Amino acid sequence: MAPPVQPPESLLFDLGGVIIDIDFSRAFRAWQPISNLSFDNIAEKFKFDAQYERHERGEITSAEYFEHLRSTLSLSGDDARICAGWNSIYVGEIPETVALIRSAREGLPCYAFTNTNAAHQAAWSAQFPAVTRLFGRIFASHEIGRRKPEREAFEHIGRALGVRLDSIMFFDDLIENIEGAQSAGLQAVHVRSPRDVRNALQAIGCVR
Repeated sequence: MAPPVQPPESLLFDLGGVIIDIDFSRAFRAWQPISNLSFDNIAEKFKFDAQYERHERGEITSAEYFEHLRSTLSLSGDDARICAGWNSIYVGEIPETVALIRSAREGLPCYAFTNTNAAHQAAWSAQFPAVTRLFGRIFASHEIGRRKPEREAFEHIGRALGVRLDSIMFFDDLIENIEGAQSAGLQAVHVRSPRDVRNALQAIGCVR
């Protein structure tokens, strides 16, 4: 990977899919015993829909979102049972990427930006404290009221950090978020594996 024209002054990382491995099928499996739907039907009916996005912007509470899931997926459990399934999506840290960030942060400030919600934030903060300590600041969509790939989300982060957007190198596993970041002016790296992170950081001299 060739070095960028503008050397980045800050690094911004997505969490889920880049640093923490996630698997939504784990939630579907946890919910199946409290639904009259099969696992396959739950997987088919679950959508990253408008209510999902509102939850991630903090426009509705977790309780309101769980009621939406209860209706959509024919769930009979209480909020605690639904939340337990909701938070079961986290598989574990991606060790190679964690190690790369530990090395990179010696030379450049590192931050995170995640589309998330209050219930998920409580879960990953408790499960992966070493990950949260990697970053000078974590921008959570439900706290800032904006989510990727919205341009306003990236502009908010630039203002909060007091840096130009073109001085930020952003890492994400979803192409729509990469395209949104690039449209806002950020340098962006599509992460399909830790190798993509390593190649980008090597290109700017952050890791060997």
